[in-house]
Amino acid sequence: MAITVYIVRHGQTLLNRYKKMQGWVDSPLTEKGIQDGKRAGKILENIKFDKAYSSDTMRAIRTCEYILSENKVLGDLKEPQAMMEFREQKYGYFEGSDSPQTWMLIGATHGAGSFKELVNKYPLDEIKDFMHETDPFHESEDSKTYWKRINSGFDYLRKNHKDGETILLVCHGSTIASLADKYGDNINVGENYPQNGSITKLKVTENDIEIEEYNKID
Repeated sequence: MAITVYIVRHGQTLLNRYKKMQGWVDSPLTEKGIQDGKRAGKILENIKFDKAYSSDTMRAIRTCEYILSENKVLGDLKEPQAMMEFREQKYGYFEGSDSPQTWMLIGATHGAGSFKELVNKYPLDEIKDFMHETDPFHESEDSKTYWKRINSGFDYLRKNHKDGETILLVCHGSTIASLADKYGDNINVGENYPQNGSITKLKVTENDIEIEEYNKID
């Protein structure tokens, strides 16, 4: 069994623009963010999706709607099914904080002063655990909690779709980067982090995920 999943990062939001941490908190798409969604929609306009999904954040839902509005072969597919399983990583105490400052704080005791330095030294799963340890409330997701949620989302897709079907999924940068870090072949997410509105193509089989394209914007 294999299904094709086009996974798109949501368009730019207000918090993205201001370089703030944005996990389970939400903020509206900027004008650029709207155009990010429409651009992705143009690229995918001739892909016939059997189903569309998004994270249950409004930034992902709205982006998915813009993508679907550009599609020429949708048939009866008009709106996405929202799933909390594909929500962004939960950042706990750090939600809404300044991003560079947050990554410096998390990396300080691990010999790194920025997100890029952290990613160049450690897998993303270890970085999730560092954040959980640094969070004074310990409410940010550690890697085990995070993957339990994400994997349950992919299990849902496997159970509810047939071999050969094609799916649109709009979610988040850290989620796409985590998939690339776990399943990709020599993808350096520090140097090539998923851009807003970028497209990553997955082949999801019964027991694995293969990344066929990553972080495409044209």
